[in-house]
Amino acid sequence: RHAIVKVEDSDEEHIHLKHLKQGQALFQIYNSTLSEYAVLGFEYGYALTAPQVLTLWEAQFGDFVNGAQIILDQYLCCAEEKWNAMDGLVLLLPHGYENQGAEHSSARMERFLSSCVDGNMLVVNCTTPANFFHVLRRQVAWNFRRPLVVFSPKSLLRHPRCVSSLDDLAKGRFQEVIDDPMADSKEVKTVVFCQGKVYYDLLEKKEELGRDDHALVRIEQLHPLPVEQLQAVLKRYAKAERHLWVQEEPENMGAWPHLCMYFNRLVGTDVRLEVIARPPSAAPATGSAQRSAMQQQHIIEKTFIRAGNSPKAKTGRTKARA
Repeated sequence: RHAIVKVEDSDEEHIHLKHLKQGQALFQIYNSTLSEYAVLGFEYGYALTAPQVLTLWEAQFGDFVNGAQIILDQYLCCAEEKWNAMDGLVLLLPHGYENQGAEHSSARMERFLSSCVDGNMLVVNCTTPANFFHVLRRQVAWNFRRPLVVFSPKSLLRHPRCVSSLDDLAKGRFQEVIDDPMADSKEVKTVVFCQGKVYYDLLEKKEELGRDDHALVRIEQLHPLPVEQLQAVLKRYAKAERHLWVQEEPENMGAWPHLCMYFNRLVGTDVRLEVIARPPSAAPATGSAQRSAMQQQHIIEKTFIRAGNSPKAKTGRTKARA
């Protein structure tokens, strides 16, 4: 970005790398096209012709994947249905609300999930290194190929609690649902379903408040929805009085629109799932870091408000629109 120095009020420019020493080699600068559309098209084709290879494409931020929307709509989500063409391309999309604004927060999870049906592609948001490793391993081990979309918060790369043992990596398997390892089913009054990095914020608050009446259940695979595992969780916490879905995204974005439509229908339950999220919004995130942090704090605190003290609890719980 700084190879060429330009004079503000003229067309004059200076390329200092051309003047390092006498007799130096020729140095030329060429601008290349920044095109997610072109690159993702190439990677999709590569994965199609080399199914034995684990082909991954990572966006700088998941927000930028919309530059390749044609590839997603025309090929990734429906090529198998249209042409019986299976493709195992993996998309790594950094996604998470880290106070960086509307263009660096959301890979538009809701758009991917709205195109999901009958396992046409897999959508995950892993909260442990082991689960991330095993979902990639599974992608190659399967005897068929489907696209895999991985939402991966950047902040978990350095989170002190987002760690896995070598034993987890060597002997474990991909977990579509991770139940709360510390929860006592007899004590749990509220089951909190979540995905992604918000889990660690919830865990910290739960430990701070000593709220053993809350079980934090991570849905690591959002499509296909892990029906049997979710049924087992609901059976374990059969005495729970409240069921929450907590997400960082605005209420009209993220996984909620998808879960709102399919959770009860697929899991075969009539539990009333409340949502705790940012307010509905046209933009994925606010441009104010301070406001974003306040919104995040409000989500976490609202999760642990006792039912009797919650204004919503007095008028009845919010029923999932399914």
